[in-house]
Amino acid sequence: MNPHKLLVQICLSLIVVFSSAEICVSKQPFAIVTDERLSALRKTPELSGQLVRRLSRGRKVAIRSTKTTPQGVVFLLVNVTTRTHGWIQREAVVSPSRPGDDQRLLDLINTSDGFDRIARARIFLDHFPHSSLRPQVLLLLSTTAEEHAAKLSRDAAKRLNNTTSNAPEFTYFMNYTGLDRYNRQRVKFVFDKATKRFHYDGAAWRELVRRYPKSPEAATARSHLTQLALISR
Repeated sequence: MNPHKLLVQICLSLIVVFSSAEICVSKQPFAIVTDERLSALRKTPELSGQLVRRLSRGRKVAIRSTKTTPQGVVFLLVNVTTRTHGWIQREAVVSPSRPGDDQRLLDLINTSDGFDRIARARIFLDHFPHSSLRPQVLLLLSTTAEEHAAKLSRDAAKRLNNTTSNAPEFTYFMNYTGLDRYNRQRVKFVFDKATKRFHYDGAAWRELVRRYPKSPEAATARSHLTQLALISR
């Protein structure tokens, strides 16, 4: 056979093999890493097992099987990629297909501080679209973001105090690097030029009012949106 045709056939075969592997992984139940303090991926289902790697928060894995140690610690055998797999402690992840995991993640969000609360709330909102707990999480995310706006305002003012340029001052604030990690979580801020202060843009409050108008959280959201409207004038 022509060497060139042989190489093409080999490449096509490899594409089929890897595509099949990806399809196989995608059909398995999946979970998302939410607690990176426990997210060590190990070769064996034991706390002393050799470390393969540490998985970052938000990483999605495919669940293959479970095993409980004599000490009662539950491990999941997971695929991280088609080439990487290992065992991870059950409490490090949540799965939309597992009943009660939305409540477990909400409990973790409630005990989280700072930016961790926002990042974990975003995981909840992305992966539990039909949970009855969404109004609570939307309010937690939005109120936490507004609380962070005050510190972001102070930090940005200090960093930009001696800025001299032809660019408008407010553009420096809106380009402040401290906003970047919030932006990656789709949490955005508006800037009040008069007070030189950031405010949460209200996206989660608006979703609360639109999708859950009769929830207790919606009343709080309406109050915040009223205040935001006065700032935005």
